[in-house]
Amino acid sequence: MDFDPALLRAFVAVREAGGFTRAAERLHLTQSAVSHQIRRLEEQIGRPLLSRTTRKLVLTEDGEDFLRHAEQILHAQDALTRRFQQSSVSGVVRFGVPENFMGDRLPQLLRRFACVFPAVRLEVSVSVCLDLRAKVEAGELDLAVALVRAGEGGGKVLRRMQYVWVAAETFEFAGASLPLALSPPPCAWRGMAVDALAESDVEWHVAFTSANQHGLRAAVLAGLAVSLLADDELAPGMTIIDDQYGLPPLPKAEFALIWSPGTKPRYARALGRLIVEAATCPQPAKPL
Repeated sequence: MDFDPALLRAFVAVREAGGFTRAAERLHLTQSAVSHQIRRLEEQIGRPLLSRTTRKLVLTEDGEDFLRHAEQILHAQDALTRRFQQSSVSGVVRFGVPENFMGDRLPQLLRRFACVFPAVRLEVSVSVCLDLRAKVEAGELDLAVALVRAGEGGGKVLRRMQYVWVAAETFEFAGASLPLALSPPPCAWRGMAVDALAESDVEWHVAFTSANQHGLRAAVLAGLAVSLLADDELAPGMTIIDDQYGLPPLPKAEFALIWSPGTKPRYARALGRLIVEAATCPQPAKPL
């Protein structure tokens, strides 16, 4: 039994408006047209959905059950329309995201956005070392996922994590200065490490610099240097060394979605919603 969505919308409108007259106003139809739609629906089902009295209009028991299903169908249909309906809206949205926030899922998210807003030009900055919060505040980006210390970022928190010092399981340190693998400045991630070390007595130097996480991980796994990672990002062959070499504790941090000041275009808000949705999905398994 296939139901015409127009009939379902008329039925839901009558229930929400409390009568045919107000439902007709909401649907921009005549009262007789709405009444005709409800009759067609009841004829198709073979049961009355509404009980009409001189004082009010109430749902029958079957009507109550039918309403629940009708609302679910209309909600799913609206979601499907929003997902695949293209927009003629044009403009530019500048988005920044850390390399280690979404990984391989980022291209899929951007493809979904481009399908809905094909006339909107995306300008995406992906890096582990860019200070994305500063770029947003300077007006160089419209929105960004920024790495910030816990509680200091504002915006919408997408993920919380604890940073730890890491080294290769085979790492051996016998010198006077601890070798570190860090991103080049400006980098919030590097800043957390340097600020923590400044409060300690550890002698250290930057032995390896890379603007991407693959290079930093390779340096750590090769035993060339110590670095810092979120505690859920360790790769096989790495170990946490927080209690060694006098290393200071590292702060908790957050990935937060932040916006530039001013009005947010509809397409920018849509990209923001996609980012929040992606952040709440389960993370895919990390490759070994």
